Amino acid sequence: MYPLRVLLVDDHPVFLAGLRMLLEAEPRTDVVGEAATGAEAVELAARLQPDAVIMDLRLPDIGGHEVTRCITHTSPHIGVLVLTMHDDDESVFAAMRAGARGYLLKGAAPAEIIHAIHAVGTGAAVFGPGVAARLIEFFATQRTPTAVFPELTEREREILHLIASGDNNEAIAARLVLSGKTVRNHVSNIFSKLQVADRAQAIVRARKAGLGL
Repeated sequence: MYPLRVLLVDDHPVFLAGLRMLLEAEPRTDVVGEAATGAEAVELAARLQPDAVIMDLRLPDIGGHEVTRCITHTSPHIGVLVLTMHDDDESVFAAMRAGARGYLLKGAAPAEIIHAIHAVGTGAAVFGPGVAARLIEFFATQRTPTAVFPELTEREREILHLIASGDNNEAIAARLVLSGKTVRNHVSNIFSKLQVADRAQAIVRARKAGLGL
């Protein structure tokens, strides 16, 4: 199991160098590669098959959420730990939907980062204290998704949730790895079943039901 093979993804050279030094001083980790762009990260993850990836969300070409989704879709055994400056709800929940197993802020202590990378690399999930509190509050206040809009299929409810979150059809297709035509068909079925005329009306109904928050 050890050492864990780790891929680092960040476009800030100084931070990347510091992260490498931290992990190289940890005998249970082995840094097998570095990427400064999303495209490079996807390629290296597929080729190197690390146990874990430390992922920044802001990259110069492809966003870290999309990179995470690509990696976890093609190699679900790879654990992704998001390490970022962004602690807003949208970033946190988008990372979870993309398949990240962990989420820490860049101000986290070195020991916390080491602990988190070992957790995600061995199949566990870990979140920083502030992020964990936000997740607990969010899920404690949510209605059971399957009790909402029973006339919709599970996939249609999932797409309605993303619509209510503000995603357009192109973004939904990328998130769910579907074709644009398939998404359009699902959206049309959703409008028909909910008896709404357009996206705006669908969003209003979905948010009243607790979706997309």
